Amino acid sequence: MTAATLAILLNGCAATTAGGNAGCISYAEARLARPPAATVATVPPDWARWIADLDDRMTGTCR
Repeated sequence: MTAATLAILLNGCAATTAGGNAGCISYAEARLARPPAATVATVPPDWARWIADLDDRMTGTCR
């Protein structure tokens, strides 16, 4: 996965909706404090894929 793809994944999602779930609320708040997507270029590819997968799973679960 390229840094550009990861940046799209990290920036392209709408704000996570919580639906009253404490875990989803916490994750939505954490996403607001996420570093800029441009810093992804310095993340090793395995970590970048893991971060993208985690974010995709959490935002999918919390919608």
